[in-house]
Amino acid sequence: MQLTIAKRTFRSRLLIGSGGYPSLETMSACIEISGAEIVTVAIRRMNLNERGHGSILHYIDPSRHFLLPNTAGCYTAREAILTAQLAREALETNWIKLEVIGDEKTLFPDVTELLQAADTLVREGFVVLPYCNDDLITCQKLADLGCAAVMPLGAPIGSGMGIRNPYNLQIIREKIDIPLIVDAGVGTASDAAIAMEIGVDGLLINTAIAKARNPVAMAEAMALACRSGRLAYLAGRIPRKLYATASSSLEGVIDYAHDVNY
Repeated sequence: MQLTIAKRTFRSRLLIGSGGYPSLETMSACIEISGAEIVTVAIRRMNLNERGHGSILHYIDPSRHFLLPNTAGCYTAREAILTAQLAREALETNWIKLEVIGDEKTLFPDVTELLQAADTLVREGFVVLPYCNDDLITCQKLADLGCAAVMPLGAPIGSGMGIRNPYNLQIIREKIDIPLIVDAGVGTASDAAIAMEIGVDGLLINTAIAKARNPVAMAEAMALACRSGRLAYLAGRIPRKLYATASSSLEGVIDYAHDVNY
């Protein structure tokens, strides 16, 4: 069940976000029960100088969880690059989840700005994990630039609509060699299982957990779904067929018309 990104291996294929929880204590409990090792933090929405009781960083143990800063809230390549540089200095990591938003209502990525930012950050030595559309060509370009993974959306951020186009994700999985992590759109555990059954390498989930009626229970559900979906993918599902096929062999079945005396 291990996930390897940029030669670093993690035990869990579930990544978890740190925003939007009812409380920091709830966030901490969700991270713990999910088993996730990678926790994303929005650099533009937190005070990096605050490490006290009221800070997100107070509730995330860096010895047990890997902090993945993200550039959420950035709308240009320049903003994203500066945010990534700030994160590297403040958190002492060259890993960055790259987001460059193109539309405030849908939160879809600006592909042109995203590619520009990714190119610059890779050349500056960052391990770049870009949030992008579920578009093969964009994913291929990001991979060619040297990104460590691609993170296409399953549906719009926070929508909870599930995996809207599994066929695009299947095509991307077949055509690129770097890890494929679904970011955004998962609403419940069945969505997570479906995504993993497609063959994606991991899931980043935030809103579906943070905004659930019981976030801690949902975090556990997502962890189980992620694991079961991966196992199902590795096991290989039976083909879909229009007509029934008996589960038991018909060989040796008694023919009542010939084999039984009345």
